[in-house]
Amino acid sequence: MKVRAYSAKGVKQADFTLPKGVVEQGSKDLVAQAVHVSRDRGHLGLSRTKTRGEVSRTTAKIYAQKHTGRARHGARGAPLFVGGGKAHGPTGVKRELVMPKNMRKKALSAALALAVKNGKLVVVSGVERLKKTKEAKVLVDKVSVKGKITVCLSDKNWKTARVFRNLKNVDVERFGSLNAYKVVHGGELIVDKEVFSKNA
Repeated sequence: MKVRAYSAKGVKQADFTLPKGVVEQGSKDLVAQAVHVSRDRGHLGLSRTKTRGEVSRTTAKIYAQKHTGRARHGARGAPLFVGGGKAHGPTGVKRELVMPKNMRKKALSAALALAVKNGKLVVVSGVERLKKTKEAKVLVDKVSVKGKITVCLSDKNWKTARVFRNLKNVDVERFGSLNAYKVVHGGELIVDKEVFSKNA
């Protein structure tokens, strides 16, 4: 797969061919599953309600079982009544969704392939030369369209992250911590070319 390539100053260069194994066509359903798992893991899931046995209400029987002409009822703490316990409510124990490592890698690869297909991934070389936020803004303005942007840096050039952090609508991530959710919802991706180097 070929993607657009730029220098750190935003000068257009020859298209860059992505290495095999980094970006591969895959199942959209797998990407959707990875996004769902990431979104679910982002919620603490600590909400909890009281059952009928935990609410502070009388446990005395409301009225006689028979001969009233009314429905049979027990305590006022039943879920049927206002102030009663909640039936089948959240318990504060979250069922955590997990994806196997190989599935996560395939989902990320497929998500990156979709980004390439939609023209939302560009490669930039020499990002380590950026020293000021003003320079980073010039690069972002020349390389991307208006909207949300995710800058993916290699571990080697992670220090450059500070020049991007104050830019509006720009998130900075290590390429190694990237996942399918961040790719799908991260807008346009600006990837440090050093990521694809064997020594990165």
